[in-house]
Amino acid sequence: MSIRVTPLTDPHHGPSSHRLAWLASDAAGVPVGSAFLRLFTDAGRAHLAELELRVHPVERRRGIGSRLLDAAVAAAREDRRRCVLAQAEAGSPGGRFLPARGFRKVLTLTFARLPLAGVDVAALEKIVERPHPGYRLASWYGTVPDDLARTFAASRRAMDDMPMDDADHGTVTWDVDRVRAVARAVAERGELLHTVVAVDASDGSIAGFTELVVPGDGRGDGLHYGTGVLPEHRGHGLGRWMKAASIRQARARHPELGGLLTDTADTNRPMRNINDALGYAPTHQELTYQLDL
Repeated sequence: MSIRVTPLTDPHHGPSSHRLAWLASDAAGVPVGSAFLRLFTDAGRAHLAELELRVHPVERRRGIGSRLLDAAVAAAREDRRRCVLAQAEAGSPGGRFLPARGFRKVLTLTFARLPLAGVDVAALEKIVERPHPGYRLASWYGTVPDDLARTFAASRRAMDDMPMDDADHGTVTWDVDRVRAVARAVAERGELLHTVVAVDASDGSIAGFTELVVPGDGRGDGLHYGTGVLPEHRGHGLGRWMKAASIRQARARHPELGGLLTDTADTNRPMRNINDALGYAPTHQELTYQLDL
C-alpha cells in the first residue's frame, strides 16, 4: 500500500504553543490518517510536546500510524524536546499502539459524569448553605472581574502540586493576561465559562476556585476545567463547597443541560472523594503515555 505523509501548516500560533501537522493519504490522495504535535513555548513547558494521532479504523495495522509517529517524533527531537506525551482511552487501539512504539504509561485519568436530572437537590443545598467561617463564595461568567483579577491569577498556583504521577507536564505560570486569554478562547468557541471562588474574608484574596465550561446553547454536557485550593487554605472543605455551588448554579441557569463531566488522576484521592460525594459516576479511563527523547 502506497502511503504519502505530507507536512501541513497550522496557521494558528497561540501565546504559549504552536502546532505541527501531517496528513497521511493513499495512492489516490484519500486522507487515511493525521498527526498533530503541539510544541509548548512558555518557560515551564518548553521541554514538552503533545501528540494527537488518528488513523481511519479500516486503514489500521498497515504502518500508517508508525509513519505519522516517526515524522512527529523526528520533529520533536529536532526541536530539542525532552519528551512527547500522548493520550489514549484504556483498552483502545491507541492504548496498544503507543506502548508498542516505546511509550510508557505515566498517568491514569478517570472520567466521571454527574447527570443533573438525578441530583439530590436537598443534599446539594445543604452543602452550599453550610457556613465556612472566614470564607465566602463569589462567582462570575466569562472574564474575571477587574477587582479579582490579580488575586485570581495568584490562586492558580493551587494546581501546581496536583498529582500527575510520572507525567512530565512541567509547570504553567499564570498572570492576569493569561487568565483573561483563557476566558477569551472559551468565548470565541461559543462556549460559556463559569467560575466559582472561595474568598478569604480576612483580606479579600481568593483561596480556591472551580471552573466549568458549558456549551453555548446550554444543552448537552458541561465540562469541569479544574478545581484547586491553595495549600494554606486546605482542610476546610472548600473544594466540595465550591463545586457544589457550581453544580447548583449550572442547574439554575441551564435547565436543559444534561450533565457535568470531570476527569481526575487516580492518585488524586481528595478530589476523587469530592466527586464521589457529589454523585459523579465513573464512565471510562484515559491513559497518558510518555516517550522520553
